[in-house]
Amino acid sequence: MAYTTSNPKIHEGRNLKRFREMMSVKQDALAFELGEDWNQQKVSLLEQKEKIDSDILEQVAAILKIPAEAIRNFDENQAINIISNTFDNGSAIYQTNNNPIDKLMQLHEEKIALYERMLKEKDEMMGRLERLISK
Repeated sequence: MAYTTSNPKIHEGRNLKRFREMMSVKQDALAFELGEDWNQQKVSLLEQKEKIDSDILEQVAAILKIPAEAIRNFDENQAINIISNTFDNGSAIYQTNNNPIDKLMQLHEEKIALYERMLKEKDEMMGRLERLISK
């Protein structure tokens, strides 16, 4: 078994659990995706391990669609520092570059594309019906 080499303060099993919960994936669902040899209890035991076999970690990361390095390197203390440094006098500092008009235009273009696809599908269906009727 090849184990990952990472910061000794990082508990990979706990990190796996955090990411799994953030993505609203149940232990049963993760076990199902991992294969027949897995069940909810085995996933629970995996989440209790400080170090996880790198092959299994890669599989789990692929299932959760996150990089394995995110699980290997997530450090709760660093995350808390980043979050606490984001706040200034109790209020969050937000920087948004969202232009509401641009967003509105994007939604309008998506709506037009949807209507065009629906019309194309309708025309194809009408053609099929006409062919069936003519036979």
